[in-house]
Amino acid sequence: MAQEILCEVKNCKFWSSGNKCSAKSIYVVSQNGNMAESSAETDCKTFAPRD
Repeated sequence: MAQEILCEVKNCKFWSSGNKCSAKSIYVVSQNGNMAESSAETDCKTFAPRD
């Protein structure tokens, strides 16, 4: 299944030209460990700063 994952965090090591995410998978969690009701209540744990 083809998926397009977009990212605007240019200091992430997985950021690619065109705001594409080059990570093989992504991991997103809710901030409080419960069900999130909006995207503002989530965090991407895949993020890693560029070297």
